Amino acid sequence: MLRFVGNVLGGIFTALTLGMVFAALTVGGIFYMYSRDLPSHESLAQYTPATISRIYSGEGEIIDEFARERRLFAPAEDIPDLVKQAFISAEDKNFYTHHGYDTRGMVAALVEAVRTRGERVRGASTITQQVMKNFLLSSDRTAERKIKEIILAARVETAMSKEKILELYLNEIFLGQNSYGVAAAAQTYFNKTLSQLSPAEVAYLAALAQRPGNLHPVRQKEDAIARRNYVLGEMLDNGFIDQPTYDTSIAAPLETVQNGDFEAFRESLPPRGYFTDEIRRQLSGTFGEEEFFSGGLTIRATVDPDLQDDAAAALRKGLEQYDRNQGLWRGTGKTLPAEQLGSEADWRAALAALEVPRDIPSWFPAVVLSVGENDARIGIEGVAEDEDGHFIPAEDVTWARKLQADGKRGPKAKVAGDLLSVGDVVLVRAVTNEDGTFKRWSLRQIPEVQGAFMAMDVNTGRVLAMQGGFSYQDSVFNRTTQATRQPGSSFKPFVYAAALDSGFTPATIVVDAPIEIETPQGLWTPKNASNKYYGPTPLRTGIEQSRNLMTIRIAQEIGMQTVAGYAERFGVYDRMGPFLANSLGAQETTLFKMVAAYAMFANGGERVEPTLVDRVQDRYGRTIYRHDQRTCEDCADPMLPEGQGVRITSNRERVMNAITAYQLTSMMEGVVQRGSASRLDLPVPIAGKTGTTNDAKDVWFIGYSSNIVAGCYIGFDQPRTLGESAFGGTLCVPVFQDFMEDAVKKYGGGKFQVPPGGHFINIDRFTGAQLPPDASGPNVVAEYFRDGEEPIFGLGAMVDGGFAMGSNLPLFAYGEGEGSDSGTTVTNSEGETVVVPKKADFGTVSSGGLY
Repeated sequence: MLRFVGNVLGGIFTALTLGMVFAALTVGGIFYMYSRDLPSHESLAQYTPATISRIYSGEGEIIDEFARERRLFAPAEDIPDLVKQAFISAEDKNFYTHHGYDTRGMVAALVEAVRTRGERVRGASTITQQVMKNFLLSSDRTAERKIKEIILAARVETAMSKEKILELYLNEIFLGQNSYGVAAAAQTYFNKTLSQLSPAEVAYLAALAQRPGNLHPVRQKEDAIARRNYVLGEMLDNGFIDQPTYDTSIAAPLETVQNGDFEAFRESLPPRGYFTDEIRRQLSGTFGEEEFFSGGLTIRATVDPDLQDDAAAALRKGLEQYDRNQGLWRGTGKTLPAEQLGSEADWRAALAALEVPRDIPSWFPAVVLSVGENDARIGIEGVAEDEDGHFIPAEDVTWARKLQADGKRGPKAKVAGDLLSVGDVVLVRAVTNEDGTFKRWSLRQIPEVQGAFMAMDVNTGRVLAMQGGFSYQDSVFNRTTQATRQPGSSFKPFVYAAALDSGFTPATIVVDAPIEIETPQGLWTPKNASNKYYGPTPLRTGIEQSRNLMTIRIAQEIGMQTVAGYAERFGVYDRMGPFLANSLGAQETTLFKMVAAYAMFANGGERVEPTLVDRVQDRYGRTIYRHDQRTCEDCADPMLPEGQGVRITSNRERVMNAITAYQLTSMMEGVVQRGSASRLDLPVPIAGKTGTTNDAKDVWFIGYSSNIVAGCYIGFDQPRTLGESAFGGTLCVPVFQDFMEDAVKKYGGGKFQVPPGGHFINIDRFTGAQLPPDASGPNVVAEYFRDGEEPIFGLGAMVDGGFAMGSNLPLFAYGEGEGSDSGTTVTNSEGETVVVPKKADFGTVSSGGLY
């Protein structure tokens, strides 16, 4: 009997042993089979996660950031122990003792699944396994993936330290709200750094690891607090926090950015604008979108935040003034239904959900709550209600008319109800009295007319300010770089530059007389803006008074191929068509290119490349782009002699003769002193040129001091006339004035540098005749001539471009008009009587243009 029992037990033992052997062989075979062709875990050593690219101002302030996955990489040594302990407690309490997989954890999970018949299935993956899944495998819920995960986890544990594995995990994990990694999540939920987090806040982040999409701090607040408290309990059990800390933490409310308890990090940044978006556009093209949005680039922008604000304010002021002068009310075109106006909470929530521009300083979205006999009561976003309420009074609407159903303008508004209805969403700002006290709320609207403004350093090409429209949030289209428009008369300086390098001088006489040109489209008869002709006139007066016919004759004389070559050399066009109409600015270009080209006039004729970025560094701090390529020869010398500055060597290309650049600058100073930009009143010398295209569809002004060049463009996005009174001098010059008043205070300015190799000669700016050195009077101007040059003065060197004079057509004498009010009669040094013209007004020849 005993032998029988022994045989049975022996058989059972043998069977069990064989079963175990076969099971081990089976498991081994399975693991061997799946261990082949696994991805290499060695790639984890070169882990470069997708991280945020940030743009900084020159002062080191963050002004914008771009990312597809919002991640801030934090090295293991910079992650506080409390953060590590919270995630270990929540996800893998045996992390520091297991070898990549947790057998006890897997058995416990299996037992619980069987016991609850599948109702409660908890994960058994260790942190190491999760790293394998996130980095090397898919998220498929299959046994095959689980086996591969365990194999890779075991391998990684032998190749990498626990701290490195934890670093990978804590920087890669998704924690909701487009936040990847603990550093980004701390900023997203609490606007804090990792070291500033409390135990309760750390526990909430660790709680998110399990269900990042289902533990929202507002929508699922109770579940979020429950899971947070569970993590705190695990931290207590593991000895990571003490009992008093646990008690304090579970009693703490869940305060987050999403609940309005903390200001969002994004709100501490300025609103995204045209400048940083243009950096995004340019660098995405240079480095590729993947690198820009995921490469963790550190970008040092050239923007001057103060001047950027000035540029935006100046352009908005000009556009809004033009818009209000048109007297048409359009509003936002958006309304709220009556059921959303029942309570303050309702209309505030509905208003906050609407997309309306919020990037205009001192402007607020508002909704019309009721309309009275004279006034309209409004609710204003971000402004508390008071006992009396906020109102748009009748006196604020009398400037406007509303479009009627038939498309015609209605009568001028007399009361608020003539423009507004209940539920209308509007934009408002506070109007103040002279002493700064509140006066009333005033209606505002985004102008239909648009424009652009740009300013840059003439020597370095650093763009200091760029405003591509009235409001970036209303329209992201950047009219500085993306809108191609006709520059009109602002192109003429390039024709004159080509002429000065082709043997012309500022005193060269050019015929201002009618021209008729046969074209395939018919007879072209260009005219001056004044529809008058002024006879033989010096070159200087031609640009000061923006004479179209003189410009065409000059272009014809030197050849349009020469003019095109200059325009292409300065970067105004990639390829310019050699048509005479293009000498008047008929071919389209951008404000960005025009301002950069004018900078070369200002700096004496050296090439300067405009840039919005000083430097770009990669995620490791290595410089991968630097704009300034000049060499500082003494910057590393700590013992410079007293009074000696550093020497900076520049090898920039010269695009035009320095004397030509100065002659052109001097002539364009005359545009500011006597011509179409004479409205300017600044404490430093300014040179520049206005431009008004045919039918005033586009108006321009580009001007510069010795330090800064700035340009303005205004026009409708779908080109149409701006009106009879619209000129570069009336619309863009005031914008330039407003901006430069502050720019000059900060950057200064002085007389334009006179290059060597020339000498001054006084001439009569009306006749071109040479005057003695001691001559004085409004007709006297000192022109700069090249040494060794023998200029011919007066009519002896008259240029007509090969066009007939048209003797049967009327010609006017010297001066700007016919009548006695056209100027002052003076006697020049030759004893001749001439008429000194009055300043050209903005409706005559000063406007320039295409025709």
